Amino acid sequence: MLSKAQNKYIRSLTQQKFREEYGVFIAEGEKIANEWLSAGQGIKIIVATEEWASANKYLISKHGKAELCVVKDFELATLSQLQTPNSVLLVIERPIEQEIPDANEWYLALDGIQDPGNMGTLIRIADWFGIKNVICSSGCVDVYNPKVVQSAMGGHLRVNIYEEGFLSFLTATKLPKIAATLDGENIYSIKRIDAGILIIGNESKGVSAQVSAMATQKVMIPRKGGAESLNAGVSAGILCALLLPC
Repeated sequence: MLSKAQNKYIRSLTQQKFREEYGVFIAEGEKIANEWLSAGQGIKIIVATEEWASANKYLISKHGKAELCVVKDFELATLSQLQTPNSVLLVIERPIEQEIPDANEWYLALDGIQDPGNMGTLIRIADWFGIKNVICSSGCVDVYNPKVVQSAMGGHLRVNIYEEGFLSFLTATKLPKIAATLDGENIYSIKRIDAGILIIGNESKGVSAQVSAMATQKVMIPRKGGAESLNAGVSAGILCALLLPC
């Protein structure tokens, strides 16, 4: 059973200021929890139903320093950010952010992405296409927001995510900087390249003027129908499929 103090502490982690203060974040749901527990990351607390804990003793045993709290379904529901019932929630240590490496490879640069679902999807897209590094501007949603973690589906484990140094990296690097804009070149006329930075902008405003000015190339996905715009994640997925090496 959770104490009132533990319940209050975990519930506070839905807020960015407390995640930053305590240096932790939440991941919940069986699939995501299994990935994190298997990866050997720094797990602080495991909150789980008796059924899940009994079925996953091996995974739990890999984290001897983690505090295990076996709870009833209704107790876990008071902590959950999910609409459907789940059986496990983790409190995980946030990794210490390193300096962004300037390597001859692909990067995904996110300029002002504010929707948690979009951010998680973009991290998942980077994971799918083997993009190791995602860099975020200061205007982006916190990448450790519970909804981002949920939407990324374990992408945090395989993708390096940087929330500092966005503008300085774009200024200093010699890699091609390709911005997704409405006035860019037709993506179907552009050749694939081995390395570069794909810049995806804010959901409603697009790439900022400051970042757009840094771009060495602008690209667009031609529209044939009547839709006003494409979702940021959908756009990124299409562009990655057409720009990155096969």
